[in-house]
Amino acid sequence: MRRQKRPRAVGPAWLRWGMFLGGSLCMGLAAAVAVQWVVTGSLSIVWEWFVKWPAYLLLTGLLYGAVVFTLGALLGRLWLSAVLVGAAGLILSLVDYFKTAINGTPLELADFGLASQLGEVAGVAGELRPPVDFWMALAALAICVGILVLVRRLTVLTGRCRFLSFSVALALTVGLFTVQGAQAAGAVFGVDTNTRLAAANSHDTYGLTLSLWRDCFLQAKESPEGYGEEYMQQVLARIDEILAEDDTPSGAPAVQPNIIMVLSESFYDLNRLPDLQYERDPLENFHALEREGISGTFHSHYLGYGTGYLEMSMLYGITGLDFGAGTNICFLEDDAYEKFDALPEQYTKGGGYRAEMLHGYNDSLYNRTVTYPMLGFSELLFSADIQKLGIDDTVYGGYYMRDGYLFQGVLDRMQAINDGGQRAFLYAITMENHQPFDPEKFNYECQIGVTSDTLSDEDMAIVRVMLEGITRADQALGELTDALRESDEPTIVVFFGDHRPNLFMTDGDTVYTKLGLCPGNDTVDWTAEQINDLYSTDYLIWANDAALLQGRAGTRRESSITAVGPQLLELTGQPVSRYWALLEKVQEVCLTNTELYFVDGTGTPSTSAEDADLSDEARELLQLREDVLYDAMYGEQYITAAMNEPVS
Repeated sequence: MRRQKRPRAVGPAWLRWGMFLGGSLCMGLAAAVAVQWVVTGSLSIVWEWFVKWPAYLLLTGLLYGAVVFTLGALLGRLWLSAVLVGAAGLILSLVDYFKTAINGTPLELADFGLASQLGEVAGVAGELRPPVDFWMALAALAICVGILVLVRRLTVLTGRCRFLSFSVALALTVGLFTVQGAQAAGAVFGVDTNTRLAAANSHDTYGLTLSLWRDCFLQAKESPEGYGEEYMQQVLARIDEILAEDDTPSGAPAVQPNIIMVLSESFYDLNRLPDLQYERDPLENFHALEREGISGTFHSHYLGYGTGYLEMSMLYGITGLDFGAGTNICFLEDDAYEKFDALPEQYTKGGGYRAEMLHGYNDSLYNRTVTYPMLGFSELLFSADIQKLGIDDTVYGGYYMRDGYLFQGVLDRMQAINDGGQRAFLYAITMENHQPFDPEKFNYECQIGVTSDTLSDEDMAIVRVMLEGITRADQALGELTDALRESDEPTIVVFFGDHRPNLFMTDGDTVYTKLGLCPGNDTVDWTAEQINDLYSTDYLIWANDAALLQGRAGTRRESSITAVGPQLLELTGQPVSRYWALLEKVQEVCLTNTELYFVDGTGTPSTSAEDADLSDEARELLQLREDVLYDAMYGEQYITAAMNEPVS
């Protein structure tokens, strides 16, 4: 007897079509609820979100339902389509959950630039397990699919009805994922497709799926009003006029120093945390060096993650706010990185410097093997390359290369470059203090005792891992500067923490929430002052010859990922391009400008640049910078070549 391959249709065509449509929409709504269930960790929170913004859950359900209907008509089995769409939604929610667990920030469209490196990202994050809510949501969707299996004979589309249904559904579904369709749907359901929002705020309002969907179709960067060649020539003339007003002598040092920039993973001054008492100073080297150098608050723009984005902002002077929503600044088109001469090229293009990068991990993340050579680096040395330098010492500390070992590699490369008759511009990225902060990471070792009146013993075990990692980073810094004191080669060290660790305690809250520095893990509830505090670390500029600091030893100055480059150029008296000279002027009025918050040149935070108390001159500088970047990245590059020329 011949086996029946497809279920036999039951009932008239109009009934089956209606059941097919109803099943698709119900499954879409179920998928929407399941995704938010995993993301928020509570059905009650999903209900509160629905009550507050019912249209957003309905539109999310419509998006999922449209895909269910289209795939179901194509495959001829609605239940199979429901399985595929439900699985995709749950995987999306799980990625968001893991990203939040890793660094406390929700999934963003820009994160999909790292999709091919997901395994490496998970590897540095430690053991990741789906939450209980994931399995409960999975069970709920399985029940929904089971119902569709039971009524499968009532959802069979055949012949012309199936063909027409698929054709119309495909057109409508594709339409929902186009700019025009998204804007039309957004208008109907009250979704703002024009205003950029910080990821946490967007997810809180629209939910995970709809937040990512709207970011795909947000209006592109708008051109300046009146943009054209004449407009940009006026911009260039105004930039020259402003730069000419600064007639302060450069005070260039008599010698060209080596430059060592150290991005120290998750380093910051632990004395910023209240209710923690240490038996001795865990940053004794850093604090001693502060008296010999320039130091202060370092506005890193990130908390818990973002190392690669931070590097790009520091070395190239751009941020995510300079591009369309969802743009990953580490994965731009290759020619984008050659529009402007980067920070290393301010030194190397004069012929006296050689730029190299040293990273205590492998080459898998953040597209560094592509971008760094275009930023002026002649060689990239990752963990395996550094170990080939023949350093006779213990390589690993915790899960990664020891900071001390990496710094020996830095000194080795500096000497080799100097012996070759050039100055060294070295950019080192450490890993020893990288997450995960498992209690066993350093074999339960903690050199410095610490107590707290607030945190439990289990939470303190995690704190001690952070303490040990930062202590080791401080000790490695001491070893590096001690070696440079013995060197005859003049050298400037720029040392900074890329971000604070997003240190999660045993109950899922961060150490910052536990110690009263913020109301919870969701930045939506934070004040601008709390964001400014927690999205900052500490930095130090030190030299083995005090004369290189031009009399500024022992001074304090606020800096940031977009300010420390111009600050270094100012110190070294290096001839710079118009582009970097403009950035130097901008950092006097703006240390941070992101979707989440704004910090002016004095360190005063605001929710945005629009809300900040800025002078007309400050706002003009910000607009000039925006005009220059728009012209280079989106426009006709009328003045891009001129911006790379030296200041007249």
